[in-house]
Amino acid sequence: MRRYGKNPDEDDIRVRPNPKGNRPRTNRRPKHEDAGEGLVLTVDRGRLTCLIEGRTVTAMKARELGRKSAVVGDRVAVVGDLSGAKDTLARIVRVEPRSSTLRRTADDDDPFERVVVANADQLAIVTALADPEPRPRLIDRCLVAAYDAGLDPLLVLTKSDLASADTLLDSYGALGVPYLVTNRDELADGSAAERIRATLAGRMTAFVGHSGVGKTTLVNALVPERRRATGHVNAVTGRGRHTTTSALALPLPDDAGWVIDTPGVRSFGLHHVDPSRVIHAFPDLEPGTAECPRACSHDEPDCALDEWVSDGHADPARLYSLRRLLATRERREGD
Repeated sequence: MRRYGKNPDEDDIRVRPNPKGNRPRTNRRPKHEDAGEGLVLTVDRGRLTCLIEGRTVTAMKARELGRKSAVVGDRVAVVGDLSGAKDTLARIVRVEPRSSTLRRTADDDDPFERVVVANADQLAIVTALADPEPRPRLIDRCLVAAYDAGLDPLLVLTKSDLASADTLLDSYGALGVPYLVTNRDELADGSAAERIRATLAGRMTAFVGHSGVGKTTLVNALVPERRRATGHVNAVTGRGRHTTTSALALPLPDDAGWVIDTPGVRSFGLHHVDPSRVIHAFPDLEPGTAECPRACSHDEPDCALDEWVSDGHADPARLYSLRRLLATRERREGD
């Protein structure tokens, strides 16, 4: 049966309306060549605060980005209202390639990666010497994550007025990790902030540590005009209370660098870390792996590193430190 008659014309053809009222799908995407360049400062419930030409602009992720998320430290392309005026909302249309990505998982058997920060080049691992007690296994895990991400680690020890730093520093001496030791009086008079700023100058540094170690107190001393809330350690559990709920990037005075304050962590899973990459953080040991058997874990009887070290090419303490970090992935922080 002929539907439109013998000689139909355009007026006879029925066009099915689009019930959603949107345009047909296409694989072509706009290039947004006129988009503004922004830096993500913080993320809060789907809204991202970006710094664009000295202004803070609130934006949301464009649907065309799909599941690709933007995190603190990301450099992004933004379109729409970039005035930063109240109640305006821009749109992030592109996340630029990252120079580094610091990741963690909830636990070692959790395959879901969480990106902590992007484009940082230094990781400040903040640990209290007392109240709460230091957790060396968590420090080890943060070191592994830093080496895996290509970040330079910095060990920051707080509350030295309550306990000595000597024992903890002795256990990390062979790693050659730079460190800073602070106490309450130095934070109060500003001398600690001056010493730390010199180490952070010209860099983007992410601060990590578990709750109650004084991480946000340090950030407040470094950037006093942008004070964040701080908490206290629970006298019963010995644990800190989460007061920082979202990561925040802050510029150091005189544009000397950036610090990123992150929420306190209770665990730092390393499911995403390939143990074979950890050796890259030990340039004095890496040449010795040339004679290792294929897929060597560097902690087995026929590992060539034992002979390399016994021949005097490297300090035995360095090999011990490497194997301790490699074993960290198989241990939980509380072990």
